[in-house]
Amino acid sequence: MLSFIGCSDDFLERPPESELTPEQYLFEESQLASYTINLYGILPSHGNWSFGTFGIDSDTDNMANMDYDNKYVPGQWRVGQSGGSWDFGNIRNVNYFLSTVVPRYNNDEITGSESGVKHYIGEAYFLRAFEYFNKVQSLGDFPILKKDLPDDLTVLSEASERRPHPEVVRFIISDLDSAATMMMPSSPDGNKNRLSSYAALLMKSRVALYEASWLKNFRGTAFVPNGPGWPGANKDYNQGWQYEAGSIDAEIEWLLNQAIMAAEEVAGAFPLTPNNGVLQQAVSDAQNPYFDLFSAEDMSDFSEVILWRDYDQGLGIVHNVPVNAMLGNYGVGLTKGLVDSFLMENGLPIYANGSGYAGDDYIEDVRDNRDGRLWLFLKQPGQVNVLYNEQAGNSVTPIEPIPDITNNIWEKGYSTGYTIRKGLNYDGTQANNGQGYTGSLVFRATEAYLNYIEASYLSTGSINATASGYWRAIRERAGVDADFQKTIVATNMQLESNGDWGAFSAGQLIDPTLYNIRRERRNELFAEGLRWMDLKRWRALDQLIDNNYHIEGFKLWGPMQEWYDEGNLKFDVADATVSSPNRSEYLRPYEQTGAELVYDGYSWAMAHYLDPIAIQHFLITSENKNLSTSPIYQNPGWPLSANEGAQPINE
Repeated sequence: MLSFIGCSDDFLERPPESELTPEQYLFEESQLASYTINLYGILPSHGNWSFGTFGIDSDTDNMANMDYDNKYVPGQWRVGQSGGSWDFGNIRNVNYFLSTVVPRYNNDEITGSESGVKHYIGEAYFLRAFEYFNKVQSLGDFPILKKDLPDDLTVLSEASERRPHPEVVRFIISDLDSAATMMMPSSPDGNKNRLSSYAALLMKSRVALYEASWLKNFRGTAFVPNGPGWPGANKDYNQGWQYEAGSIDAEIEWLLNQAIMAAEEVAGAFPLTPNNGVLQQAVSDAQNPYFDLFSAEDMSDFSEVILWRDYDQGLGIVHNVPVNAMLGNYGVGLTKGLVDSFLMENGLPIYANGSGYAGDDYIEDVRDNRDGRLWLFLKQPGQVNVLYNEQAGNSVTPIEPIPDITNNIWEKGYSTGYTIRKGLNYDGTQANNGQGYTGSLVFRATEAYLNYIEASYLSTGSINATASGYWRAIRERAGVDADFQKTIVATNMQLESNGDWGAFSAGQLIDPTLYNIRRERRNELFAEGLRWMDLKRWRALDQLIDNNYHIEGFKLWGPMQEWYDEGNLKFDVADATVSSPNRSEYLRPYEQTGAELVYDGYSWAMAHYLDPIAIQHFLITSENKNLSTSPIYQNPGWPLSANEGAQPINE
């Protein structure tokens, strides 16, 4: 998805790369650059026919698509026979590079600039760390492989021994430290299309905060090494394992300090992109840099961007995000819970006395006097979607219509009635089906601000001057009263819990200060693909085990029902198109006919915090197909048999 062009006087005299043998390859800086850029597919990007990175948060309490997710139906998510998250393809490709290139670099065998060669080695360390972090989030404990292994079953089986995830995270942080040391502080292409040392520091803060949160919230369970029922205890190779810091508390504190230091370094180097408070609706209106940040063709000049992915229509490197941003967001809508979580511009929650909340009878009312992020990014009927080259786009209407909630076609249907304009570009040339070429954000520095605030509060239990400065800056940019203490005092945790899973950890309501830190993160980063990661590390779904949760959208059964022909709003029948007003005033996308497995709401199983490992991997590494002899162990609550759901976990 990204390009790298290297030039030198002898370029035309080189043999084509397709004719190079492994023995000839990876001896030149340009070859290193070419190899690592081909690994960038590990990073998130816009897909050709989806809502791209803006749709990753679907199937959470933030966003809902046209179909529910089986992970919210205990018994329906089942152990696979093959496939799953347990794979090493990307890790193997990076390890081949490092196993080959690092010895050559140490022996001074690679031609090119010293800084360039080091940078591309640093990229490989970063990409291995990024992939390993994906594994930790999905599977927890995981084998640590530092080199390319031979195709030998005995060797590969021994290498399948799972290392406790705190040890894996230490390995990830070590790789990120190497990446930060070796990579340049600025992208070598000068366009922020390649990684930099600051990308490594941002990831370090993310990884360290994730693991610290996980250990803090899952301590005393089977999801933490040496906790009761931890399946790794049954393997000889894990006997006597201890935290490197000496105890779980010391490990948490070490991780929080790592997150704090890395986040502060990033935040200090990248100022926030300004928000002028303008939602452009005419060519004569001023453009808003904060709005454009998420949908520009070229994102290199935005101050907080650390890495973005470039697209090129001429090269056929395109996606469909602009079209979907001008339609129904490819069937991905915002939930009532997310919309309700945004503060009023005066800093008060919508339910607080004196907030000035206009209600939710109409989408226009919902946006009135709200946090500028909701005001900017929540669509309302009648708004302009196309300002330039209106005739170029053949797939969209230039004016936002009423939400098409009865259309079950993903490209055009509105799942919740609430849709976003994050990612919308006003140029009609972007709206040709499958021909969009707006950039895709990968890393932006605002996350570092938020990581620092949360990590420092978890470490000290208070908001220090640096965290306060970051928090005020984010709120001021959002157009919200910067006095976060005012918000904390007015917060009612019981009311917040109705629409925010992040109000809980381990089934218990958290304190209002920590909650508002989480709220800020939710409101700033929504639709950017980090919500599921946050919900998992916060252990924010336990309460769904005994109390079903209903995904809701806009207030259909109020004045807005008049937008629709009565005959199209069918409910309580086999061919229902919407949920019944007897169930809720608010649209419930998964509760129409009663045939949905989540008709009574989302539920949860503790085992679902981690993925099951498919049976194939146990069979390959076992003796005589006796799965208990495999060095691999299954994740908590998941059985060692295919096509079975999770079992209850006793705590």
